[in-house]
Amino acid sequence: MNPPNVSIRDVQAVYDGPEGELWELIMGEQIHVGGWKSSMELARLAGISNGMHGLDLCSALGAGCRFLAKNFGVTMTGLDATETMLRKARERAANEKLNDKISFVAGDVSTGHFPDGSFDFVWGEDAWCYVLDKEALIKHAALALKSGGVIAFTDWVEGPAGMTEAEAARIEAFMKFPNLQTRQGYESLLKQHGLIVTHSTDLTEEFAGYVDFYIKMLTDQLTYDALRIIGDDLNLFQMMGGEMSFMGEMAHAGKMGRCRIIARK
Repeated sequence: MNPPNVSIRDVQAVYDGPEGELWELIMGEQIHVGGWKSSMELARLAGISNGMHGLDLCSALGAGCRFLAKNFGVTMTGLDATETMLRKARERAANEKLNDKISFVAGDVSTGHFPDGSFDFVWGEDAWCYVLDKEALIKHAALALKSGGVIAFTDWVEGPAGMTEAEAARIEAFMKFPNLQTRQGYESLLKQHGLIVTHSTDLTEEFAGYVDFYIKMLTDQLTYDALRIIGDDLNLFQMMGGEMSFMGEMAHAGKMGRCRIIARK
């Protein structure tokens, strides 16, 4: 499908501004579906363990890095392109006294920033949907891994039922996604760059329930908080609600979804 006219600057604008605050309000600091429970399942399946060094691609507020450092005894490097996210991530790591375990680097995740074989694992949670060149992301992630290292990620994807170009364009424009990959597309990219897929799960049905949950939170509990973040613009709030409802319809129809994938080098 042809991607909408969305660039990395559009994504940076989201997470430098009120939309980023709104997503944190709805989804918490981790800003991904399922929060702590989802992260724990991903880490368990990937075999993350004490002493490993990981790379979080699109690390956002750094909650993934902090989760892994606190619960699994790893050291982490977070890579993100948005200055507001990096500033907050560094502040929050310092507040939790994790500066000795976590560092953050500014940069585009689709280019190489580290020597080959630098990391035991590469991590991503519901964030690579914002990356235009997903093949380049996978390529550089694979190169950054040590032999035997693992890539573990979840992401928002086109669902198993598929979308029309118009449906995809509407969701991508609202969410500021340059494109949506499929679960099978990710598997193909991983294999193309020398990785063995050891786990691949479609989470679309679960994802649909979470979209319903977020909409209910906004309409039944967090309306005042959300309006404050967007300047009390009720028209904007209603427009965003309509787009989230459409996304929910697409999820329940199996057209938009989420997946969890683990691959080993």
